[in-house]
Amino acid sequence: MSSSSVEDIPEQCRDLFTQDGVLLKSCMGRPISDLNSIGMLCIVQNVDSSKCIEWRPNDLITIDSDTQDQEWAVVNTIGRRQRTLSGNMTSDYAAARARIIRIQLNELKTFKCSRNNQQMQFSTKPGVWHNTFYFQHGNAEIFVANLKNHVKTAKTRHDRNTYVVVEPNVESQELNRSFAELDIFTENTTDVVWNFVHNFKQRPYATTMEAFSKLNDIVYYGNEAVNGKRDVTEEVADLLTKSMSALEDATSVTRSDEYEVINVKPTLPPRPCIPRGTSLSTEKWEGLHDTEGRITEVEGVKQLIFRGGVANSIRHSVWKYLLDYHPWTMTHAEIKVLQKKRTEEYFSMKLQWRSMTEGQEARFSEYRDRKSLVEKDVNRTDRTHPFYAGDNNPNLVILQDILMTYVMYNFDLGYVQGMSDILAPLLLLLGNEVDSFWCFVGFMDKIASNFDMDQAGMKQQLLNLQQLLMFASPELARHLAAKDSANMYFCFRWLLVWFKREFSHKDIMRLWEVLWTGLPCANFHLLICVAILDSEKDVIMHKDCGFTEILKHVNDLSMCLDVDRILSTAEGIYHQIISAPHLTDQVCVILGIPTVGAKPEEPEEPEVPQAGPTNGNAVTYNPDMEEVTLEYNGLQISVVTQTVWALLA
Repeated sequence: MSSSSVEDIPEQCRDLFTQDGVLLKSCMGRPISDLNSIGMLCIVQNVDSSKCIEWRPNDLITIDSDTQDQEWAVVNTIGRRQRTLSGNMTSDYAAARARIIRIQLNELKTFKCSRNNQQMQFSTKPGVWHNTFYFQHGNAEIFVANLKNHVKTAKTRHDRNTYVVVEPNVESQELNRSFAELDIFTENTTDVVWNFVHNFKQRPYATTMEAFSKLNDIVYYGNEAVNGKRDVTEEVADLLTKSMSALEDATSVTRSDEYEVINVKPTLPPRPCIPRGTSLSTEKWEGLHDTEGRITEVEGVKQLIFRGGVANSIRHSVWKYLLDYHPWTMTHAEIKVLQKKRTEEYFSMKLQWRSMTEGQEARFSEYRDRKSLVEKDVNRTDRTHPFYAGDNNPNLVILQDILMTYVMYNFDLGYVQGMSDILAPLLLLLGNEVDSFWCFVGFMDKIASNFDMDQAGMKQQLLNLQQLLMFASPELARHLAAKDSANMYFCFRWLLVWFKREFSHKDIMRLWEVLWTGLPCANFHLLICVAILDSEKDVIMHKDCGFTEILKHVNDLSMCLDVDRILSTAEGIYHQIISAPHLTDQVCVILGIPTVGAKPEEPEEPEVPQAGPTNGNAVTYNPDMEEVTLEYNGLQISVVTQTVWALLA
């Protein structure tokens, strides 16, 4: 373990992975003044191709000014090294440089991940923890996953959270030396040895034949890797490469102990282009109430909202239903009684924390910590928007009061960074403290798993997203896997706050209300992610982006996305997936649709023509099912009830 000097970091050093929001908790040989500083933990490749772990204080990191509130982001933009115009470092910069901590990977012996993935410790000598880092966002496992790409590790038996760096034994070193002397691999021979051992366990037959083929080339052609040419014309080689690539893309191989079956890889049907509709208007909304105020066509209303969103003039009313504040079946009179009850409940909970004395706070550390975090986040939430801009803004006080009351409402969850982003558009639209609170409660009930301390909900969503992308865009999914990005961590911010940072307030309101309908399937927000990635597929693949470049590109998409185009693409991908003949049960479960083997056979019903506008598309009505079926280029899309069809017309 070593700390940096004030000498300049060579420009050839390259960041392989960076993670911000990491606090230096302890470090042997460092003064107390250096501790409890926030910085960035990185995996760096040195000039000599060796690698190290590097912690940099925030003094050395600059952040794009248009990227607001980066502290809680899972992975942030790349740190930049500051210089004066003369090329000499300033004294402040030199002092910050002296605080850099480096741990060479070839010296690393042990590391430990503890406290619900919030703390990591590193050791370069057995039995001594030299450095301890605290991850503010509880995402140390992300750093562990990336670190394991660069060192071989094994968990200890006595503690499953402790990893020992495995050093190559004598046999593997000899094998490594043998491969190096043959000089038949362009890549690092150590990696070849490890890959050979790993692959041999997984597929011994193919791995053995691959190794023999390389040795066979040496025997017959000599060591041609030196001169870079073989006795094959360049044109023939290109032709063979293209042919084999095309064959590999179009086929898959199923192996058993006795045979191999080569099948043509399944492809998705053409993606339909489904136009967006008009928003739910005041007239249509009022027409869907009965005389006492009940909503008579709940599924129909959701269909209308899914197709075109809600007019801004009635959002304050419709959102209360979508977020389960107002039940769809209640009359106007019943809703007034409910609102009175909810108002009393809110101010009762608010009084609980407002009446807490300083002495009580001093003895209630969990409450005190959450209050401090709320105050910190509120002061940096949407401050560029006029509603929250300026000093002593009363709207910020209301925002803080609602979040603190939610802490009392759900103390098990409390407050987690990112919740202020969820609440801000609700308060902006509704303007009422009580209504905003209960709508926020309804929204949090839908996405509470995003803020679990162990991040199990986020991990499951990232896994589901990975599986959907593999089914919908396998070429892109394979590219991401090759670039160590299959974990989809660069989508973390999208999922955590439901794209709040990616769209304007106007567009995020439209997107959220569409997602709240729960149509056309479960986890439709994951298909939104797939649609965005699909639209950026060419850029990501042609630029041959690695994880850091992909992350930066994804962050740069903020405020540059067309919400209507993304929604249309996502819906097209949905219909493309469910129409695929090779649809898997795994994908069905993610989307909440019946599994392939569980789909019941529906009896054929006579189709009764319905009058009404068709716009060139086939329209049929089934009186028993009470739904209208629109056909777009051979794709059938159901719209529930005659009433909704009349409104859509």
